[in-house]
Amino acid sequence: MALSGILSSEIGIKAPASKWFNLFTKQLQRIPIIVDGVENVTLLQGDWHTIGSVKQWSEIVDGKVATFKEKIEAIDEKNKWIRYNIFDGEMNKHYKVYILTIQVNEKDDGSASIKWTIEYEKVNETLEPPYPYMDSITKGCKDIDAELLKE
Repeated sequence: MALSGILSSEIGIKAPASKWFNLFTKQLQRIPIIVDGVENVTLLQGDWHTIGSVKQWSEIVDGKVATFKEKIEAIDEKNKWIRYNIFDGEMNKHYKVYILTIQVNEKDDGSASIKWTIEYEKVNETLEPPYPYMDSITKGCKDIDAELLKE
């Protein structure tokens, strides 16, 4: 079994792509209010939307509380994507590398989608890929989409 891998999921969304991108680049502190299962996010370094900023998260993943830190590594405004390095806490127990990339796509027909990509390297071969984290992300998309449509 390989130590490194990539998981990817693309989900159709109803709210405008610009609202999704704005939430993840400028209003990340709203996620615990919107998404069931995300218990808390605390700003540790920088601000909520600058490259290099660090936040600590606490959420329910696969029925257990998971805590970890997240650092913004890159933001591409033109192509609407963000890359986060996820580390510490539960992540370091299972993964040497865990990079989460979010890309919001506007399609020609007026619809939109959000693509989530997890690049990871496990600490050993006996561990599973981060499927529960991807499941948690995709479930949270429904909560986010519903909230953004109200605005």
